[in-house]
Amino acid sequence: MGKIADRALEIAEEKFIASSGPGGQNVNKVASAVQLRVDVFRLGLPPEAYARLQEIAGSKLTKGGEILIAANEYRTQEQNREAARERLLALLADALNPPRKRRKSRLNRVGKVKRLKAKKERGAVKAKRGKVDW
Repeated sequence: MGKIADRALEIAEEKFIASSGPGGQNVNKVASAVQLRVDVFRLGLPPEAYARLQEIAGSKLTKGGEILIAANEYRTQEQNREAARERLLALLADALNPPRKRRKSRLNRVGKVKRLKAKKERGAVKAKRGKVDW
């Protein structure tokens, strides 16, 4: 993760835009929101990690293969920049970690018999709910 994270922050393009929300008179003068763009193809991700990234990123991934992250929850440019970078790194970390394989649960003989008995009882209850034949 280290090399890819460093590479991502290295090639990321930051653009500062006017943010909506609180800020008083300052809001129209200062571009405090951050748009972070990273070209996924330049990261050199393995194919399976790229597939996971496509799934995880959703609408943040453009058709051109760029991840676009916008951060405007803070009033300062530096805090928004840090928030956007953290989100990018979290996204990449999720994509690089393969999901754990599901292990089949093993049911012993007693558990199987118990389950089947409960099913029979439940079926009998439901069968008694049918139409009454006089």
